[in-house]
Amino acid sequence: MRQELHDYLNPMPLVAILRGVRPEQVLAVGEALLASGFRVIEVPLNSPEPLRSIEMLAQRFGADALIGAGTVMSANDVDDVERAGGRLIVMPHFDEYVVTAARLRGMICAPGVATPSEGFAALRAEASGLKLFPAEQLSPAVLKAWRAVFPKDTLMLPVGGITPDTMLPYWQAGASGFGLGSALFTPSMTVAEIRQRAGHFASSVQQLPARA
Repeated sequence: MRQELHDYLNPMPLVAILRGVRPEQVLAVGEALLASGFRVIEVPLNSPEPLRSIEMLAQRFGADALIGAGTVMSANDVDDVERAGGRLIVMPHFDEYVVTAARLRGMICAPGVATPSEGFAALRAEASGLKLFPAEQLSPAVLKAWRAVFPKDTLMLPVGGITPDTMLPYWQAGASGFGLGSALFTPSMTVAEIRQRAGHFASSVQQLPARA
């Protein structure tokens, strides 16, 4: 699952977090994101009718993008997301039972971690990647220190407060990608605003230095 997540992030190392999205707007938002190159979309489960939104996204875009859920708190949630057609499980924390439930169903899982102990425990549970959360308390210097001790192929994605202007130092420290929240999407934004912000993030990614 780690390689599969890498493959989705390789063309565009950004995860769109659509917290608060509604089913009636989700397809238009998804179309705007994919048009800007996004290939990973998560709908947090504390959004209105999240499973319906995930189902709609998976049916429309599942052949081209990785669709799933954020704020997943239990193994039962994993079952619900799978039934909706989602293949991605993202958590704000590390819970071995949730990671295992996702792995047993062949789903990609990125738990939230804030310490090396949590990170190594998540990898032992066979997490696909690590969500460094909240990034506001995990600076690029912290990420650089983690990179010195974690396996080289560990996918690390800072999430929380990421903007086009804050990606570069994390990227230089070894970030594999980024989770984008309110700087990309809020429920009150128009599709035009979302498309503009998605384009700005995509342009900023193109300016990041190439990896050796």
